Amino acid sequence: MEDMSNMTSLKAKVLTAALPYIQKYNGKTIVVKYGGNAMIHPLLKKAVMSDIILLTLVGINVVLVHGGGPEISGMLKRLEIPSRFVDGLRYTDKETAEVVQMVLSGKTNKDLVSLIGQLGGKAIGMCGIDGGMIQAKKLEGDYGFVGDITGIQTAPINHALHHGYIPVIATVGTDAEGNVYNINADTAAAEIAAALQAENIITLTDIPGLLQNVDDPDTLIPLVTMADIPKLMEAGIISGGMIPKVKSLERAVKSGVKKAVMIDGRIEHSILIEIFSDEGIGTMFVAE
Repeated sequence: MEDMSNMTSLKAKVLTAALPYIQKYNGKTIVVKYGGNAMIHPLLKKAVMSDIILLTLVGINVVLVHGGGPEISGMLKRLEIPSRFVDGLRYTDKETAEVVQMVLSGKTNKDLVSLIGQLGGKAIGMCGIDGGMIQAKKLEGDYGFVGDITGIQTAPINHALHHGYIPVIATVGTDAEGNVYNINADTAAAEIAAALQAENIITLTDIPGLLQNVDDPDTLIPLVTMADIPKLMEAGIISGGMIPKVKSLERAVKSGVKKAVMIDGRIEHSILIEIFSDEGIGTMFVAE
């Protein structure tokens, strides 16, 4: 009986501790960039979607932005189309661009919408082509049909939020000529967060956060200012696929997003831990 009383008391303390954060974020917008193992592992996938539904139920506007690298790679392999990466970005020829659009907007996006619905939430699937949401041009360099974002139309996103839906956005974009571009999901999430003037952007990764030593999870860097980023890049701490992630979070913060966080998506309910606790987890990026 005493154990049950202690457990009940603990649950009450957890809920009470979360109250100030619920009040802080009520009515505010949070952008979640979803990727990595949290997109592949069924239990993690369910935990992330449950977290997002819970956030919406306490009055927080959540925008879910996703890529789908593993599923794209899997489909390309089935079609015997080679995958190639340049500076952490997927090289995208015309054929690959068609596969990216098909997989992201068709399968990955709708699977996530369906899962949210199964768990009791309300979601609407979109891609950057819808309503001209993600406007793009060809990214300079040898990347093929990889897009550089030129503008974000927030009206479709705000319309969905206003009607109580979680916007689930696949990161493909288009230009005025109708060319379809593969958009890096980290970049797209940051640009969407900036355009919405979101309170927070959370990026789910497969590591604890930004590490001094990529092979040692105990070397987590908990706080990074904008002034730190060039030095960390020069030291090689930010390199490879981490470059677009960090540059996108830098862009978000410099555009007015109050807080940008990189967290470990392999930890169940990491989003709730980040939002509803003093400690948080991962690496936080701030202006100064």
